[in-house]
Amino acid sequence: MSLSHFFQVSKKAFGFVSRRGSQPNFTLPEELCIRQFSLAEIKAATANFDEGLILGISNFGSVYKGVIDNGTFTVAIRRMKFSLSAFRTEVVFLSQLNHLNVESLIGFCNEKGKTILVYEYLSNGSLSDCLHGNGISCNPIPWEKRLQICIGAARGLHYLHTGAKYIVLHRNVTSNTILLDHELVPKLSGFFLSRLGPHSMSKASIKKESLDVGATFGYLDLENLSGKNDVYAFGVVLLEVICGKISLPACANWCIENGTFYHNIDPYLKGRIAPECFNKYVEIAMSCVSYSAEERPSMGEVEATLQDALELQKKADSEMKSIIPHSGVMYEDELFCAP
Repeated sequence: MSLSHFFQVSKKAFGFVSRRGSQPNFTLPEELCIRQFSLAEIKAATANFDEGLILGISNFGSVYKGVIDNGTFTVAIRRMKFSLSAFRTEVVFLSQLNHLNVESLIGFCNEKGKTILVYEYLSNGSLSDCLHGNGISCNPIPWEKRLQICIGAARGLHYLHTGAKYIVLHRNVTSNTILLDHELVPKLSGFFLSRLGPHSMSKASIKKESLDVGATFGYLDLENLSGKNDVYAFGVVLLEVICGKISLPACANWCIENGTFYHNIDPYLKGRIAPECFNKYVEIAMSCVSYSAEERPSMGEVEATLQDALELQKKADSEMKSIIPHSGVMYEDELFCAP
């Protein structure tokens, strides 16, 4: 599908209309009033793009911490580079999505050849930052909190696949595009590569599609470029969350077959995961990265299974505390077995 055709479909599906004052061919959703910032407002918000305010840099441009509305509201401002199409795609989708676990787009600037996006500010950076010690809070994330983050991210993807007017394929799910607010609530971001999916996520509707833009290596299933690629990518994230590093599915599968997976998890988590929870979590993670797209679960199934894993963890912790009430809950390595 060509980019021009994609936006024609998007406008028809979501009710897009041109908005006076924006550059030619730029469109906004008819039913939602998105704030349009002037370039002067953006420069004031970022102290004229002060490098000291940069939060991060990616292929889609630099992100600055800024303040708007006379310094009363903190935001994240992305100064786009190169890709007008990615800018449009981000606005198309984020302006139409409304979910606790999806990043909120506040507005945009499209002036003098500058394309800029204004988002809610999420103070804990990305999941990748927090896992690997690059975030504002460098303390290791406790296992139960990691589970809650995974559940929230899965809930956001489930919403994209089933809860919007049309199915949205994210196509860029990584630990870098899962952002965390001040309470570590996860928010899906990075919709630059997204596209509309079929009307149904049933197996009969899933077809291979060509990849017209790049995606992050390691999170991409090159054999099955379809709606289930989001599931595959999320499975890689699940492995990264428990291992503390990107763990390629083939390596994880080898470790499971050889009974060594537990010994490859994040050292901070050793002894902190209940065996029943561990087995349930690894089982769903490996199911997500199954070679066959048809064998992968839906995001709804992933969310429910992760919720089950969390309940198993809470139950085991409660039972351990009832036995040894005044000590930290720790589990012996010998209790673990491959799923």
